[in-house]
Amino acid sequence: MNLLDQLARTTGAPRPGAQPSDPLSGEPAVCSRKGCRLNASWQLLWNNPRIHTPERRKIWLACSDHRGWLEEYLQTRDLWKQTLPLAGMPAPAGTEGPADTEGRADTEGGTA
Repeated sequence: MNLLDQLARTTGAPRPGAQPSDPLSGEPAVCSRKGCRLNASWQLLWNNPRIHTPERRKIWLACSDHRGWLEEYLQTRDLWKQTLPLAGMPAPAGTEGPADTEGRADTEGGTA
């Protein structure tokens, strides 16, 4: 579950299609970008050092189309740590591996 889903639960206003992917459900993992329903093929590991211990990792899932956008969003906020192929899935053809720099994303005025 990501921060935006947690906030939606506390306000009582669920976002349509905002249910986090459950790896044990047998259903395909879905991209975390708001409004995207594509299958995820990447996991973006991040943490907020102001509220998380250094070893803690939160995970956003990304399709190939939104991987770069989500990485940039986390990197500009110094939250991004690592990008990995989604477990059990080969890296999409024609893509690079994890970026070497540090660093359900709806960024409309919110913070991660």
